[in-house]
Amino acid sequence: MDFIIVSDSSSDLLSLDGVSFNSVPLKIMTDVKEYVDNSELDVRDMLSDLSKYKGRSRSACPGIGEYLAAFGDAQYVFCVTITSGLSGSFNAAKGAEKQYMEEHPDRRVHVIDSLSTGPENALLIAKLRELILSGESFDSIVEKITEYHNHTRLIFALESLHNLANNGRVSPLVAKLSGILGIRIVGRASDKGTLEIIEKTRGANKMLADIVKNMCGDGYCGGRVKIHHADNEESALALKDKIATKYPDAQIEIAMTRGLCSFYAERGGLLVGFEI
Repeated sequence: MDFIIVSDSSSDLLSLDGVSFNSVPLKIMTDVKEYVDNSELDVRDMLSDLSKYKGRSRSACPGIGEYLAAFGDAQYVFCVTITSGLSGSFNAAKGAEKQYMEEHPDRRVHVIDSLSTGPENALLIAKLRELILSGESFDSIVEKITEYHNHTRLIFALESLHNLANNGRVSPLVAKLSGILGIRIVGRASDKGTLEIIEKTRGANKMLADIVKNMCGDGYCGGRVKIHHADNEESALALKDKIATKYPDAQIEIAMTRGLCSFYAERGGLLVGFEI
């Protein structure tokens, strides 16, 4: 069977072993420069540029044509997008799904609204890869990935909410707290795919403890974890140690965020996708 997995770049993935994969880039734009979230983007340079930039900045989702190009000529397409609660990427992917199947009635597309971003999306993609490589049928994969999605979550910890507030993703009042006297914001992706603030914590160690506490409160008991960091590997490794101390058999992977997630998480941010 001819399968491909497609994701917008909010998944922080550029490639995938064993299964055809395409990443469709979102864009980060300022009044003076545009950053395309693809393999050519130097994320650390972008973060440095943005830390000095005082003007407007925003993100833009892919269009239907970009998704169609990513689908290629595959018989079966699975597509994972950033939450529809924060972006039009899902709607563009659904438009591409409709057009693709109208043009190719013998082919199938399934678009997944992650209601999340970053490492939770990466968990969904890893599960899709596993199901495809195991020889499951398209319909069986749809059923199993839908059920799996009920058992994944995202928690994040951010030192700054500046870009989220400027783009209408969180309240400016809440954003003012972050960065003041070492206050960090811990939150989650809600069931509706919006950002929900759950803790206001002070200090790096307390932040990591609060992440683990809230993971357990959401039902985590040792499943797979993906930690994505915005140029903050030290905290990501410390979080991995805290989780592994409590759950020694946990499968924990660390990666750096790509452009879109780095833009919104800002330098120092942590995103944690996990199974429950």
